[in-house]
Amino acid sequence: YEDFFVEGTYLCRRCETPLYTSDSKFHSGCGWPSFDGELGGGDRIKKVKDFSHGMIRTEIVCARCGGHLGHIFDDGPTASGLRYCVNSLSLDFKPDKK
Repeated sequence: YEDFFVEGTYLCRRCETPLYTSDSKFHSGCGWPSFDGELGGGDRIKKVKDFSHGMIRTEIVCARCGGHLGHIFDDGPTASGLRYCVNSLSLDFKPDKK
């Protein structure tokens, strides 16, 4: 979904929980779909410290099913300053009805 820009909602592929909207998506150039905020006011995505690969990062997982989504970074270019760097394979997409 990195270069996919259609209006709609991105869902957890595993449990279908709505996670992000297309309004929060931006092109970061990192090779992964990137979002600057999540749906639900912070209750749909759990943040977990990740010390793998000799780095300190924050992993993001679906709060409902525990499915791995990617990582969150504080280097985003939008007003939130966040970059949810998400693996396309962890997402499903539901287009807006017109």
